[in-house]
Amino acid sequence: MRRDPRDLPRYTAGERANHWIVAICFILMALSGLAFFHPAFFPLTVLFGGGPWARILHPYIGLVLVVAFAVIAGRFWTQNLVEERDKAWLRQVGRMMDGDDEGMPEQGKYNGGQKLLFWGLVACLVVLLLTGLPMWRAWWKLDVTLVRAATLLHAAAAALMIGLIILHVYAAIWTRGSMRAMIHGTVTRPWAKQHHRAWYRKMTGDQR
Repeated sequence: MRRDPRDLPRYTAGERANHWIVAICFILMALSGLAFFHPAFFPLTVLFGGGPWARILHPYIGLVLVVAFAVIAGRFWTQNLVEERDKAWLRQVGRMMDGDDEGMPEQGKYNGGQKLLFWGLVACLVVLLLTGLPMWRAWWKLDVTLVRAATLLHAAAAALMIGLIILHVYAAIWTRGSMRAMIHGTVTRPWAKQHHRAWYRKMTGDQR
């Protein structure tokens, strides 16, 4: 793809690498987690070398996921604080879904929906970490009632996170031009002006 030198930088190479590490770890965690969740999905353990290896690898991959996402959260949490304009955007999100986004409240680098997704993922990962540790029988043995409660919460948080990620992928595909930000690191000026007008003004100085 030939790119315009005037395209706006959105993510550095390091930020994109970090994102794809999180994405790969999430896919591996989802596949192995589903294998443990229901017998119908148990054949997925073949991807990890069988049931025992899937059980061994699942928590270690989870730790990599948590650490990698913590790096992302540390970099971007201030840009994901919800502002009044984000609330206004969320109130009109149905209008955008209908394809009429011209009159939507202008947004910064992230819109209200992206910010809710960010904090939803943060909450899910915190719950997954806190509930996953008691389930890690290789390191410690805890009261079975505690482990059962942790297992239930772990499954609920995982299901919610899978739903959020599906929504994230759908939105990235649905909003044409978004995927290139995480592939090439840049976006076109028209894309930025249409979807993140306040960020576009900040990056270009164009106040139109």
